[in-house]
Amino acid sequence: MSIKKILIANRGEIAVRIIETCRRLGIRTVAVYSDADRYSKAVNMADEAVYLGGVSLSDSYLNAQKIIQAARDCDADAIHPGYGFLSEQADFAEQVDQAGLIFIGAPAEAMRLMGSKSAAKQTMLAAGVPCVPGYQDDNQDADLLLKEAINIGFPVLIKAVSGGGGKGMKIVEHADDFEKQLSSAQREARNAFGDDRVILEKYITRPKHIEVQVFADSQGQVVHLYERDCSTQRRYQKIIEEAPAAGLGDELRQAMQQAAVKATQAIDYRGAGTIEFILDDDQHFYFMEMNTRLQVEHRVTEMVTGVDLVAWQIAVAEGKPLPLSQAEIHCEGHAIQVRVYAEDTANDYLPSTGLIEELQLSTDAYGLVDSGVRSQDTVSIHYDPMIAKLVAWGVDRSQCIARMQSMLNHSVVFGVTTNLAFLSAIIDSEVFREHQIYTNSLDNKAINLQQAIPPEVMAILADDLLKQNSHASIWQKAAGWRLQGTQSLTMTMITADLSRTFQVEKNNEGYLVNGQHHYQPTQNDYCYRHRHHVQVIHHNQRYTFQLPNHDVQAVASDANAMYAPMPGKIIAIKVAEGEQVVQGDTLLIMEAMKMELAIKAERDGEIKSLAVVVDEQVKADDVLVELVP
Repeated sequence: MSIKKILIANRGEIAVRIIETCRRLGIRTVAVYSDADRYSKAVNMADEAVYLGGVSLSDSYLNAQKIIQAARDCDADAIHPGYGFLSEQADFAEQVDQAGLIFIGAPAEAMRLMGSKSAAKQTMLAAGVPCVPGYQDDNQDADLLLKEAINIGFPVLIKAVSGGGGKGMKIVEHADDFEKQLSSAQREARNAFGDDRVILEKYITRPKHIEVQVFADSQGQVVHLYERDCSTQRRYQKIIEEAPAAGLGDELRQAMQQAAVKATQAIDYRGAGTIEFILDDDQHFYFMEMNTRLQVEHRVTEMVTGVDLVAWQIAVAEGKPLPLSQAEIHCEGHAIQVRVYAEDTANDYLPSTGLIEELQLSTDAYGLVDSGVRSQDTVSIHYDPMIAKLVAWGVDRSQCIARMQSMLNHSVVFGVTTNLAFLSAIIDSEVFREHQIYTNSLDNKAINLQQAIPPEVMAILADDLLKQNSHASIWQKAAGWRLQGTQSLTMTMITADLSRTFQVEKNNEGYLVNGQHHYQPTQNDYCYRHRHHVQVIHHNQRYTFQLPNHDVQAVASDANAMYAPMPGKIIAIKVAEGEQVVQGDTLLIMEAMKMELAIKAERDGEIKSLAVVVDEQVKADDVLVELVP
């Protein structure tokens, strides 16, 4: 059957991505949207759009009945689920088929099998695919699980059976911590997937995450499209991916590719899939899981193979054979993708929500940008805070890194806090260049990405200010900057933790900052300003400042109270009124944006009062706990 119209059961950048391929193929598209996405980029781009309902997922993107009915009402031939949401829901795939529509994804049976980490592991063991030693049986008795963990040997990894995205996953270093971590993993899994079952695995202390892109058609042909290294992660969430994986010997690379094909053949698969492996220090690899869908990082595979994986998905769904045989698929050059998140990396990766006042995402002839948002769009509390993917290609890894750094240097976002500086620092680090980042490197703080502010940064900012503003209007246009003669500025900046004042003087040699050496900005220095916010890039490092806003009365924070950093739900309270606490103690745990956030004491004190109870929904800035010295 030839597909003429596709309903995209998703949102954001993946919906935009699918629309782009459909336009090239001459296929009409239908977007679906919630109240929060009524004016989104994907809705604007699609040929048609259907309103689903309110912002709750059960009322919109997870409502299978509404989505299928929308596809029927607009005479769509097929539904593409993208990734996330319903993309790996076997029941949904079956309901689509029963409705007489084409599901552009994996067979329901394969989803169901691979969706259970325990069943998947048992299947791979039977097929002869190497697996991490562990426990994957049905008995979930806590005492039995502890006994099995002791038999495996600590450290042990607890993983949700139905998990993904790092949710329901905990590392346990010692037996004494097992019960607490098991409870936390089960709670996360139950909240995220409605299934609190777990498996146990031996934790590999310096793991690499290597995955192989596979594809299968209904004629029985299975191919791989090479591998990706996705080891750069925080909290088990990938943030940088690349293809091919660097540092692998040819024999190891081919063995992983062949194992991935064997694993795919073992489950009668169809469509796009990814076999994920973990690689240890001794170059032994083990099966972790299979993702029965398109991956967020599929773009790096497309860049090195020249294949449009979405187009392949559509062709296979139509019953056609794979467009290329294994011998016809080649890997050329190197590709790197970074995920730009609206989050505060200095504050435990807390999501940053609100209006995107200005968005400039740069690319070149060898790169691309996938984004579902534009300037003046809003990062909502209801969905994942990823706002874009930047992808660079080079003839080799070194050139690819340089091009990615250039893309980052020319990209800027104002209005929400992002991880752009964090990404730049990683890409520029020696450990990344030497491909020595492991999946736990960032969480273990094995990489020091904090840098002092060099005086050159202030010189770059002063130079930008003097070039773009007449001397007479500097004070009015940039509150906090005071002109002292024609070539001297006193600048008061607010950094992440404090306010600082710099004295900058200009003469024929350049800029003198606080009496230190002269510096003349170069073409490789960048300065971006938006209202009272400034981002300066020097030596591939990004520095963010805020100019004092004299038009707004500053509000001092109340050190005797703890506030909700964002809307969420209270899931645990760890203290009682009258209890003594010290700085860093966990007071309570919130669930927000599908994550658990620990609210910790900012100083020593006594709990004066608790303003919330377990299961209570709170708004941003609601008082949670009051303390007294």
